[in-house]
Amino acid sequence: MALIQSTLIWVVYAVVVALLVGIASIFVYLYQSPRERSAIVSIVCIFTLTSLLATVLLLPVDVALVSSTTSSRLGRRKDWATDARVDNIVYTLKIVYYTLYSLDAVLCLLVVPFTYFWYEEYDEVATEEGTQTIGSRFWGALKYTLAFIALVIILFLVGFFVPVARDRTGAHYGLEYFKRILEENHGERALTFALGLLITLGILIYVLYTAAGFALLPVALIKSAPAISAPTLTANTASALEQNRERQRQLEGRSAGSSEGLNPKDRRELDALVREERTLVRRERLAAEASGEHSNRLVKIWMKIEAVFRPLKLLGGFVLMIIAIVVWVSMLLTGIDKAKNSVCKTHCGYVLGHVNIINPMNWILVKSSKIFPIDNVIFLILVLFFFFSSVVGMASIGIRFLWLRLFQIRSGHTSPQALLMGTVMLTLMALAINYAVAMMVAPQYAHYGPQTYCDKPLRHPTDQPDCSEHRKLRPCSETADSQAARNVCTASVGSTFLDTINVNFSFFGAVDFWAQFVFLAVYLIVFIVSLFRVPKLDEYQAEQDAEEEEEEGLLASTGRRFGATWQDITGRAKNHGASNGQGARRDDTE
Repeated sequence: MALIQSTLIWVVYAVVVALLVGIASIFVYLYQSPRERSAIVSIVCIFTLTSLLATVLLLPVDVALVSSTTSSRLGRRKDWATDARVDNIVYTLKIVYYTLYSLDAVLCLLVVPFTYFWYEEYDEVATEEGTQTIGSRFWGALKYTLAFIALVIILFLVGFFVPVARDRTGAHYGLEYFKRILEENHGERALTFALGLLITLGILIYVLYTAAGFALLPVALIKSAPAISAPTLTANTASALEQNRERQRQLEGRSAGSSEGLNPKDRRELDALVREERTLVRRERLAAEASGEHSNRLVKIWMKIEAVFRPLKLLGGFVLMIIAIVVWVSMLLTGIDKAKNSVCKTHCGYVLGHVNIINPMNWILVKSSKIFPIDNVIFLILVLFFFFSSVVGMASIGIRFLWLRLFQIRSGHTSPQALLMGTVMLTLMALAINYAVAMMVAPQYAHYGPQTYCDKPLRHPTDQPDCSEHRKLRPCSETADSQAARNVCTASVGSTFLDTINVNFSFFGAVDFWAQFVFLAVYLIVFIVSLFRVPKLDEYQAEQDAEEEEEEGLLASTGRRFGATWQDITGRAKNHGASNGQGARRDDTE
């Protein structure tokens, strides 16, 4: 039975990873510029995004496996869960965690930078002339990557030799949980230091990009449903363009019949018509792209599916807004609890020890974890919400150095360099999301899940009392230091790893903790502003690219959303007669 349960948990995780490969592939395909597609860039980005999401989503698997060793109803371990079996589960999880964390670090610090320089080294003319070979291109990319290799070596050397926390006054390191954390070898310490630094760097980005996207994504979904369908837009534009050109021919004919040419009034009208014609031609091309003309069958099918589910955007936006508010409240309650009740405050990076203030998201996950795999589904939705919020945040703000915009992330217009840079930022933000979910959103769930122990006196140290009759069940926690708790409770490997960073390198833990309040403040400000102002995710690009600005204005100007959806599904415009062309023309002149 135990083998079947463990196998089922890992099978579900494998299915989730396969789903993540699909999500990462769609993300890269939709965002990368079609004219600048690169196979190696796409492969590296897909693999990196899959790895980082798989790392974050390993936590519910971790919780399910360690919780499967106990009976939360009786407060004791199951008969098959001997110390050797439990240690084997924990050891397997450690191997998976260390592999994924190490892979994330290598991808972020070595593979993605090398791919960036590899793409930059490409010279089309030199390749055609035969002066640039694969070897010379490889050496050129490697020279620039050597700086990152040196950075990785320095990080691990510092982590290997840097002194860590030991007996500090008032730090409560005498607790059994903290004793186990402090007992680690130098190799583990080097890895925890490197990842602690990466998590802290990721949190500095996460408090801006993810917080802004967390507020903007639900509001953008609610306000983004188009008001006019692509077929109707095509018909209106064609009619208006025909009328425009007919009027231009009339004015030009009048000019040809007069020796003095057009009078000033007619000349101004003709100039206005020429400008309007350019706008209408551009609109006609945008309408053709929106309706899928000259696109392959897969794109057309995707557009039809998108049109079918378009009405659900409004409902999905409201659902995500509720989830965001619940998460925000949960993080605020946990932050207050940690600031007030942490067992060692700054000495251990505000490790809580025991949940004193119940937060709603933690309660939902703990209760749902008793029925596998409901908590996995909720956790997957939560993590993907954080992930896509980070993407929306990058699309809104752009990749910047201080106030200078370096790259812009836009659907269908993202260069390979921007995609690689965005992938590095998403990797760092994913590590920060991993910390936030485990330490702030659902700390009890992340550490012990639904595990409980029977708080009754023991006759022998190895006894496991039964609470089936005497209801003295207590939730497992880091501060539960009784022998009964030690015999039953097993902390998840993921949460223990994060606590190891907080305890051994308390500076990282303190910065990570207080940065969460900055996240909450940024979210609140952006959320309030977005309620009263339609979010302009790309203000700079709107000035530089009139096509995108015009498309947004035309497709989101009125409230005829459901009619437009039906027309996009059927691919036919509603026949309004000649008034369509006049209406479109009036829109432009206004």
